[in-house]
Amino acid sequence: MPTLSRRQFAILVVLTIVWGLNWPVMKLGVTGFPPLTFRTLSMWLGLPVLGLALWLLKVPFRVPRAHWAALLGLGVVNMVVWHGLIIVAIPTLSSGRAAILGYTMPIFSAVLGSLVFGDRLAPRAWGGVAAAAGGVLLLLWHELSQLGGRPLGVALMLTAAASWALGTQLLRRSAIPVPTLTLAFWMTVQTTVVMSLLSLLLERRDWHAPGPVTWGAIWFNALLVFGFAQSAWFFLVRGLPPVASTLSVMMIPVLGVFSGALWLGERLHWQDWAAVALMVLAIASVLWPRRS
Repeated sequence: MPTLSRRQFAILVVLTIVWGLNWPVMKLGVTGFPPLTFRTLSMWLGLPVLGLALWLLKVPFRVPRAHWAALLGLGVVNMVVWHGLIIVAIPTLSSGRAAILGYTMPIFSAVLGSLVFGDRLAPRAWGGVAAAAGGVLLLLWHELSQLGGRPLGVALMLTAAASWALGTQLLRRSAIPVPTLTLAFWMTVQTTVVMSLLSLLLERRDWHAPGPVTWGAIWFNALLVFGFAQSAWFFLVRGLPPVASTLSVMMIPVLGVFSGALWLGERLHWQDWAAVALMVLAIASVLWPRRS
């Protein structure tokens, strides 16, 4: 199992906070506002921030033409499918349920890595996967009856999680010879174009000026999610084995559930607290250093 550097650990902490809080933020943002348009505005405002970061850090924008097809494929499974499906599903689910379903991703990733890519996981890693699965089930304990009445939202979230898991595995194995920030920028460009077209085709009749709460959610996503968190995630994925990078973010759905309870009045139960313990165990299983 890997040991995180101080830099990786600091990025992981900030990433967890930003992505965890973003679930209720997105729920507020899409309440009464077209979801694809919400995502599109966030991306258009976040792209210049990401581009400025590349320019200030002197990171090249160029990707060799021979790798354009591979970059396009990575963008589809890592960002286009994920962002498109979750933002459509969120209006039909509570923020906590959406976060839980989205973060079944580590379980999909571990299974894909073992069955498709031939990863050999240590027993401790499988224990972490089992703990993460148990935590997800506990968090869903009181939601299963309600979720049964929203099959489309559940199906969209699970499909998005599976696509993100595949993208994580592929990104870890990517041989595109460019910095992670360059990959993040062009995958964000690709996703922004797709979201813009979908918004134009499906939501044009529902367009209206965002209110103050919606603008706040849009700017939160633009600056913190697309300006920082998405690139930070790709940095962790390319620097850690897939099982470590995926299980290491398992506190995000926990934070999503508790922040949703605080801001949106979503109820908590004892199973939520037990799930916290299991998520911590899942993280420790892959990030706690082995004895030398």
